[in-house]
Amino acid sequence: MENEFLGDMFLVPCCVLVGAIALFYLRSFFKGRQYTGKEKVKNKVFVVTGANSGIGKQIVRELNYRGAVVYMGCRSVERGEKAVTELAMSGCNVDRLIVLPLDLGSFESINNFVNAIKEREVKLDGLVNNAGVMFYPKFQLTADGHETTWQVNYLSNVILCEKLLPLLEVCEDEARIVFVSSRAHKWVGSLDIDKVDSRSDWDRFASYGKSKLAQIMYSKLLAEKLRISGSPVVANSCHPGTCYTNLLRYTPLLNTAILKMIAAPFVWFFMKTPKDGAQTPLYLLLSAKASGVSGKYFVEMEPDDPSDIAMDSEMRRQLYVYSKVACNLD
Repeated sequence: MENEFLGDMFLVPCCVLVGAIALFYLRSFFKGRQYTGKEKVKNKVFVVTGANSGIGKQIVRELNYRGAVVYMGCRSVERGEKAVTELAMSGCNVDRLIVLPLDLGSFESINNFVNAIKEREVKLDGLVNNAGVMFYPKFQLTADGHETTWQVNYLSNVILCEKLLPLLEVCEDEARIVFVSSRAHKWVGSLDIDKVDSRSDWDRFASYGKSKLAQIMYSKLLAEKLRISGSPVVANSCHPGTCYTNLLRYTPLLNTAILKMIAAPFVWFFMKTPKDGAQTPLYLLLSAKASGVSGKYFVEMEPDDPSDIAMDSEMRRQLYVYSKVACNLD
C-alpha cells in the first residue's frame, strides 16, 4: 500500500510536468517561427501602413531598433502620435518616426500621403502594405466609387506601389515591397473583376478573400514587371498567421465585451500576437536569404503555393489592366 501511495505521489506531478511541456510546445507551434536575423538598417528609409497598431506597429518598432527612419501611415494622426509615445517608452528613437495621415478609403488621402513622402525623401528602401480591413459588416462604396474592403485592402496598395516605385528604384541596394496578405485568399473560387463593386455579389467574408487574392496576384505581376525592366526592387506577399489584432474588430465572435472575455484564453493560446505576426514580413524586408526573391507568397518565412487563381497569368494581366483604370493611373 505504501509503495502504491508513493507511486501515486510521483505520478501526479509527472503528469502535470508532461502536460505543461506539451502545452509549451503546442503554444510555440501556434506562435510560429521567430525571425532571429541581426541586420542593421541605419539611415535606411521605410514606409509602413497601418503603423499605429498590431503587426504594423511591431514592424515599425523593429525597424526603428535597427536604425531605420520609418514613415508611419495612419488613418488617425492622433492614434499614430499615441503609438509613437508608446514606442518611445519601449526604447525607440522618435526622431526617426514620422506619422503621416493615410486613409486608404480615399484616393485623395493616398495621393497626399505619397506627395508628403516625396517632399521629404529622394529614395526609399522598403514599403510594407500592411493596413487593411477584415469582414467589414456592410456593403459600402467609398467616395471613389469602390467597395470599401476592395479599395482599402487592394486598390490602395496598387496606388502606393505605382507612385512610390520611382523612390524605391533609386535605392542604393535592393528595395523591397511586402504585402501583408492572408491565407483567406484560398477561400475564393473565382474572381469576377466586373462585380467587385457590386452589391449583388457582396459578402463580407468573400470580399475580404477577394481583396487578399488580388494583393497576391498584383504582387506576382509587379514582380514580373520589375524583373523584366531590370529594376532592383523585389515584391513579395505573405500570410502573417492568425493574429489577435485590431483587424478582428468586425469578427462576429469577437465584437462584444462578453464574447471577448469568454474567448480570451482560447485567443491567447491559439492565436499569434502582433509581434509573432510581424516575423515573416520582417524576414522578407531584412533577411539576406530573401535577397533576389520576388513574386513569391510566404508562410512562416518559407515560400508557399498560393491558390490556382493567383497563379493564372491571364487573370493577373486582366486584373492589372482593370486596376490601372480603377486607380486612375493611366
